[in-house]
Amino acid sequence: MKFRWFLYSISGLALLSGCSSLPSVGPDYEKPEESAPDAWHSAVQKEFKSGTPDLKTWWTAFNDPTLNSLIERASTNNFDLKTAAARIEQAASLRGVSASRWWPEIMAGGSASAYQTTEANTPLGESRTGELYDASLSMAWELDLWGRVRRSVESADASLQAQVENYRDILVVLYAEIAQNYISCRTLQERIYFAENNLEAQGETLELTQNRFDSGLVPALDVSQSQLNLSRTKSAIPSLRQELVVAINRLSVLVGEMPYALEEELKTRAPIPAPPEELLVGVPADLLRQRPDIRRAERELAAQHALIGATQAELYPTLALPGTLAVESTGSDLFSGANTFYSFGPQLKWSIFNGRRIRSQVDAEKAGTKAALHTYEQTLLLALEEVEDNMSAYAHEKDRIESLEVAAEAAEKSVELVTELYSSGLTDFQNVLNMEQALLEQQDQLARSKGLVSAYMVGVYKALGGGWSLSEKDAE
Repeated sequence: MKFRWFLYSISGLALLSGCSSLPSVGPDYEKPEESAPDAWHSAVQKEFKSGTPDLKTWWTAFNDPTLNSLIERASTNNFDLKTAAARIEQAASLRGVSASRWWPEIMAGGSASAYQTTEANTPLGESRTGELYDASLSMAWELDLWGRVRRSVESADASLQAQVENYRDILVVLYAEIAQNYISCRTLQERIYFAENNLEAQGETLELTQNRFDSGLVPALDVSQSQLNLSRTKSAIPSLRQELVVAINRLSVLVGEMPYALEEELKTRAPIPAPPEELLVGVPADLLRQRPDIRRAERELAAQHALIGATQAELYPTLALPGTLAVESTGSDLFSGANTFYSFGPQLKWSIFNGRRIRSQVDAEKAGTKAALHTYEQTLLLALEEVEDNMSAYAHEKDRIESLEVAAEAAEKSVELVTELYSSGLTDFQNVLNMEQALLEQQDQLARSKGLVSAYMVGVYKALGGGWSLSEKDAE
């Protein structure tokens, strides 16, 4: 009777050990205090307005249907995203592995065999034949008295959440990379367009110098310089076309297709996507809630922190409830009560001496937690740096583009004027040469600057963590 009550008590402890509300050994996790400035640097505030930006679908602000289509296709076909989704499934399954240790493990077994003895091994000198059957159930149940399993599940939960944040981070990076490569495609097409226009104009200039040379009005040097200028411009176009091929190939792979798959779709020149007139940014503290890489670093810190308690629990004794129920028979009456035997009782284990192995492992988990904390802090600083850099680059490039537009317009007008003067014999060819070179340079820089302004704007959205929505549950 006493033994029965003892078993009842042990069973009650077993049920309590699976209760998540019980205290567990090891320090409880506390989320790091938020440490972000109150506002962005004042030097770039003139280009941005305070407010809550629409970060979930930021690319739609460029009003480019092709860009929207590329991002939509990538959201379902990109293989990095598919890999990240599989990692979430893997983490969820591993969480199930950790949680399964709350429950007993029950194993069943059985066998059937025929035997024959030799005459030399039997008392009467006769051989025997027969059959042997057995079946058994065994149980092993370790009671989670100190929270080792609870801490392991806590760590697995945080690891699962970290994989979710990793998926979101890949979304952020993927969408930004698609937009930047698409902008690069349109920028290269614009640069090629300007180069080809200048090539055509320089071909007309070469014809003009050749005619004037044939008439004895100018020296052969003018023809040679004109040919040099034309060939130099022509040599730059293949390099631009190669860069365009690379950008299109990259876009094709990002949307989950073969290289060159988008060549036909993107071959027609289109305007460089222009950023919206009004740009909204939140406060730096928003990064802590919106940036997936910061959220992932915090969850990885939580996962590592829980391992301290899971390891410390090994310093305490473990109480297990093993048991076995088996039957064995040489005949057909296998399940007869006379053939049944069982064993059940508590089992206590305590590692009294292990050469400080467990304590060293606890120290290792504590050090790993410190490293995870520093990683989180560094991730936050890098995020703030990325936002500041892109906001500053955007603001300064916008100032630059205004000057380039004036310069390109002036260069185009100068080429017209100097060509008229040269045709009339009122100026030498060096002025024509200088102006044609200046026009190509200014138009090329203008196209590049337009692309950079849009690319920096994409960088701002990426740095802010745009590409997914922050729900109320996520904000907790």
